[in-house]
Amino acid sequence: MAEGLGIRIHARPGSRRDAVEGLRTEADGSLALRVSVRAAPEDGKANAAIAKLLAGEWDVPKSRLRLVSGATDRRKFFVLTGEPAALAARLEGWLRQCTEQQ
Repeated sequence: MAEGLGIRIHARPGSRRDAVEGLRTEADGSLALRVSVRAAPEDGKANAAIAKLLAGEWDVPKSRLRLVSGATDRRKFFVLTGEPAALAARLEGWLRQCTEQQ
């Protein structure tokens, strides 16, 4: 993706806490980040909470995350804008840290 990095999300709105819970294999075989947020799935509240959580996890402005598809679905696709190779390296390091802590 030339404009940034695409990120698949499997959302769990209405959860007890806001957290990235790890990776999940979707029915089509693709990997998605499993993300739980306390916000309810209404009026875009859960989508905004997911963007805020991910921006905080990755230390990027929330404005760099854009929901591309899945506004009303658990399966979402976000784009993190920026230089793809640099973003991929950064997120790989973050993911490595996350999986070591679990």
